Order: sequence, then structure tokens, then C-alpha cells
Amino acid sequence: MSDPDADGPPVSPYEGLEDRAFWRSGVVEAGYPPTGLYTPKFPITREVPIFTAGSCFAQHVGRTLRDNGYHVIDAEPAPAKVPEALAQRHGYRLYAARFGNIYTVRQFLQLMLECFDEHQPADAVWEREGRFFDALRPGVTPRGLASPEEVRTSRAQHLNAVREAARQTGLVVFTLGLTETWEHAPSGTIYPTAPGTIAGAFDPQLHRFVNFRADAIKADFLALRALFQTFNKDVRFLLTVSPVPLTATASGGHVLPATIYSKSVLRTAAGELAEDHDDIDYFPSYEIVSSHPSGGRLFEANMRSVHPRGVRKVMKTFLAAHDSADDQTPRQIRRARRLARLAAAEAAQRQKDDAAHEVICEEQLLEAFRK
Repeated sequence: MSDPDADGPPVSPYEGLEDRAFWRSGVVEAGYPPTGLYTPKFPITREVPIFTAGSCFAQHVGRTLRDNGYHVIDAEPAPAKVPEALAQRHGYRLYAARFGNIYTVRQFLQLMLECFDEHQPADAVWEREGRFFDALRPGVTPRGLASPEEVRTSRAQHLNAVREAARQTGLVVFTLGLTETWEHAPSGTIYPTAPGTIAGAFDPQLHRFVNFRADAIKADFLALRALFQTFNKDVRFLLTVSPVPLTATASGGHVLPATIYSKSVLRTAAGELAEDHDDIDYFPSYEIVSSHPSGGRLFEANMRSVHPRGVRKVMKTFLAAHDSADDQTPRQIRRARRLARLAAAEAAQRQKDDAAHEVICEEQLLEAFRK
């Protein structure tokens, strides 16, 4: 009979694992969010230029990084003296450029391909009540523009800004939001919102519902990665999954399982990309907010919008991990933290104006179509 105390190989592959590997010690007996939840694959210093993009929740990520002294790219700044709330309603100061929310990887890929003149979007100008909108970012001009020519001129300027942001980029932080989307069937052009939601007109002969699967999402992201690598071969990527549920589903099913399906597909794609590539990491914002140990306490009363305390817990976990992994000298770290505290104090003052920090989310407009 074997002696369990004798020297030799472990009796189980689970013997000797850290506390975080076990549910009781890693979750039940730990604080929330648990320590050890996230171990960065690579450090993110405050000097690296960060390209932020993604769904609505990504706005929280970019804002918090900026407020804590990170170098968040803003290649398409708002005009001088424009108030914060007004600038954000028009797509400024949300992401690396003024592209609005990017809900799917395919939409992001097509934006970058357009910058390389390798993609030409179809049905790219939408109309509503005599005003005209960029179909690829209709939410950035709430009242539209006066003519299709103005839309095309504005988009050309926008693409220049996106190219400039890509040239600067050392890290891409992208929040995956949805698998469901709408496309122009003959061309495959992906829209951030269904035609007819903000502007334009839905045509069932032209516009088709798409629900992306994990393999397609991974292939799109690797193609996107290759485009960024043409600007900087050492660029790195950090993926997150938005914890925000779907406002509505066009899948034909109930919105609850449709949400679980969508988030599961996105989490699978993000996890496999991070496992397979050293330059891609994953941060568990989705798990912190949405997993059942949180008890739903990190959502607002509508069980959809993330409560400010949820955002704080997510970003505190992220910042703590990267402050400890930062490759700066101790003096540089102290200085960065001092600057971050000052920035955080300024951010707290700005947060007194709730409108200035309202998350801009076109998908919420779908609620208006409920019976």
C-alpha cells in the first residue's frame, strides 16, 4: 500500500495548486473580486500608446486608463472649448478616434481595411428627415449632416485619423460586445446598428441578420491583428468581453439565452486567441461583473447597465495587476501613482456632472421598438 507522506510524485495533479485554483479558497473564502483573478501576460506601462475600441463598456475602460495616467490615444480630438458632455454625444473623447461603438470584430476589421483602401462600404450614407448620416458610425452626428457630400468628407477625415492612431499604437484594447449584427447582403458591409434604428431604411432584400460564431470571430481578429502589425510589428492586444446584456435579439429566441449564447461565443473566441498567441491577453471584466458570485450587485436596477461600483471593481483589478507588473523603476512608479491620484481627483470632480460621463450606446435605442 502506498504511503501518501513518502517522497515521490504527487498523488493528484491538483495537489499543491495555489488557492486560486479551487472554488472554496479562490472564490467563497476570498473577497470580491478575488485576488489572483488576473495575471497579466505582459506589462502595460503608462508610456505605451493605447488604441481603445469596442462596445459601450469600452468607454469605461478608456476613460479610467486616461484618468489614471495611461497614454490613451485621441487622434481625432474635439474642437477647442466644446463641453465634455456635448463632445461625447458627438463621438469625441470616447475612443482612439471618432468611430463610435464597434460592436463586432468584423466591423472593426472592415474599418481598418477601409483605411488601407481594401474595403469600400456599401450603402454608406443614410438619410432621415432630410439629414444625412455615416452608416458606419451614425451615432456620432445625432442631428446628421446637411448633404451626402459632407458625410463623405467627414468620413475621409475620420479615416486619416484612424490611420494616424494605428501608426502610434503599441497596445490595442478591444472590448467584444456582440455576435448579432446586420450586414448589407450583396457586399458584406457590417453596420453598428440595424438600418432604420437611427437613420436609413431597412430593406429585407438588402439587409441580412448575422450571428457570428467563434471561428469567424477569431479569423477576423487575426486579420485585424495583421493590419496593426504592418504599422508596428511589436504591437500587443488586450481583449475583454462586455458584461452588458443584449438590449434586444433578432435571433427569433428569447433575449436571455440569446445573451448567454452571444457572450459565451465571445468569451470562447477571446480565450482561444489569448491561449494561442503570446501578444494577445485577456482581462476578465465580463466575469467580474456577470458571474453569479457577484450576485447581480454590480448592475444597475435595469439589470443591464453596469453600476459605477462595478466599473470601479473591474478597473481596480486591472490597475492593481499592472501597477505590480509595471517595469518602471520604483521612483517612476511612485511618480506615476501620484499623477494618477491627481488625475483621479480631477475625474471625481468631473463625475459630478453625470451627463459628461454618460455612456453612449446606440444599442439602447432598440428598446424604443418594443411593443
